[in-house]
Amino acid sequence: METIQVQSESVPALGLGTWQLTGATCQETVQTALDMGYRHVDTAQAYGNERQVGTGIDAADVDREDVFLTTKLDGSNRSARRVRQSARESCHRLGTDYLDLLLIHWPNTPWMVPVSETIDAMNGLVDDGLVRNIGVSNFSPSRLDEARELSEAPIFTDQVQYHPYWDQTQLLDYCRIHDVLLTAYSPLARGGVLDDPAIVQIGNRYGKSPAQVALRWLVQQDGVAAIPKATGREHLEANLAVFDFELTDEEMERIRSPSKTKTGYHFVRSQLPF
Repeated sequence: METIQVQSESVPALGLGTWQLTGATCQETVQTALDMGYRHVDTAQAYGNERQVGTGIDAADVDREDVFLTTKLDGSNRSARRVRQSARESCHRLGTDYLDLLLIHWPNTPWMVPVSETIDAMNGLVDDGLVRNIGVSNFSPSRLDEARELSEAPIFTDQVQYHPYWDQTQLLDYCRIHDVLLTAYSPLARGGVLDDPAIVQIGNRYGKSPAQVALRWLVQQDGVAAIPKATGREHLEANLAVFDFELTDEEMERIRSPSKTKTGYHFVRSQLPF
């Protein structure tokens, strides 16, 4: 597993996303992934699966300190009191004494709780040793800049939607300048890359699937980690097999094809029951 150096921290470039994973499936997937070699697991209070993620980590043949574990504050847990209380509740559900990374899941609604209050409380958790790193999710460059200005502890990452159809060039440039990790969720555009002609053609050249090409496109970019969701052993293994080939500069440019239309279409299609 390749790693990325961010703020003196080594982070696995590929992690396991657990959005929409629940119950025994979630627990088994986390355990299988860790036993297979994953060392980066992402969850959130809003996912409702922290307990299952924690059980999966505990059941795996891996030491807790070898796992980079992330969770995110729910929208209702932004006040100073709820930040402190909910982070401890997350640790209890996850069966851990500390979190490697705690994120603000979505930007605060200013008229409810100012982001300064949330970040101050998160800094307190760092001081207490309950949280090793803090960050944000779904923040624009301007919001990320504000968060950095408000925080005593470095903002470690901005976790955002990033795939070949969704341009994050401006954010990535900002992150590289300020030593902030960009963590890509929905890296396969909710399945949209799987039948993309250009990506299929490039994959055929290397004997790789379109999903593997799209993941390689992400992790080959400096300062980018990806957290694809997968449930079956076959898909978990396939996602790991993206470090034994390298895309050319021309292929990297061909894969990058920003399109809000494609992004929206694949999001809507992924929500349909058929």
